[in-house]
Amino acid sequence: MALNLCPHPLQVLSVSSERSQMGILRKNSPLLISLQNLGGQSSPLLQSYSHGGSAFVSRAVKEKQTQTYGSAETEISETNPSSSKLVLVVGGTGGVGQLIVASLLKRNIKARLLLRDPAKAKSLFGLQDENSLKIWKGDTRNPDDLDSAIFEGVTHVICCTGTTAFPSRRWNGENTPERVDWEGVRNLVSALPETIKRIVLVSSVGVTKFDELPWSIMNLFGVLKYKKMGEDFIRNSSLPFTIIRAGRLTDGPYTSYDLNTLLQATAGKRRAVVIGKGDKLVGEVSRLVVAEACIQALDIEFTEGKIYEINSIEGEGPGNDQEKWRELFKAAEEN
Repeated sequence: MALNLCPHPLQVLSVSSERSQMGILRKNSPLLISLQNLGGQSSPLLQSYSHGGSAFVSRAVKEKQTQTYGSAETEISETNPSSSKLVLVVGGTGGVGQLIVASLLKRNIKARLLLRDPAKAKSLFGLQDENSLKIWKGDTRNPDDLDSAIFEGVTHVICCTGTTAFPSRRWNGENTPERVDWEGVRNLVSALPETIKRIVLVSSVGVTKFDELPWSIMNLFGVLKYKKMGEDFIRNSSLPFTIIRAGRLTDGPYTSYDLNTLLQATAGKRRAVVIGKGDKLVGEVSRLVVAEACIQALDIEFTEGKIYEINSIEGEGPGNDQEKWRELFKAAEEN
């Protein structure tokens, strides 16, 4: 979930979540929409949640290939057959999380999911070998669910949990910002072993300004405040971390699709990436770009202990080229 404001400081665009109810559309269903056609569309009022700030921008890196996340086949390509990573994804059926999982599978990087409802993962990702994708049932809001066995062998963690900023039916069952963005993150970080090589947290632009207009409007029910509390808990832990604060999220969420469709997802025309620091960016970002940024940050050593804001704009982008992502993160460090 991400807070989204338009460039005019008082115009609130929308509120949404990274997790919405999934449909069960199969890969041959005529209702499956090409994700390419979703790129760059704005969300309706109070349906997206995004971030903002002022005028700091790092340079966009370009590429000559269209950013795609798979072929028309459901088979996973062997792009990284020797990876020794085991990545735990928390929030893996949300709008960003499902793209992270699909991309890890495509790269042949082993993944583990911690989910409240494992049936959602089956709908999205189908039946996978447990060596590639293992699913654990658990809720970060409940410390007793975070058994140490979940983390055995895990080398990296990506947390992209979230809920709506304003009261909605998704708050049923205490699924509020306080319980998800603060208590859930605190419980997860407290349970992680010291052997973790990196935890990446997806957060929101505007968290440092939740008591200032226009951010205070989006923070009426505490979402930015609680996200900042979650960030601070990670920063004060002994774990190596990277925090990605996303702009207003576009493209998807793709919660009514299957793995075949996820692997074909593109960011439309918004493939160029803008990375900043200091909670100053304003704009929007493709969920595909956020997912890729999380995966890239796992291996870029100088991103450890850092907080970045990320947007995407029209143009060619870095795709999954690590060197281009290094340039982007480095440019943010130098500005």
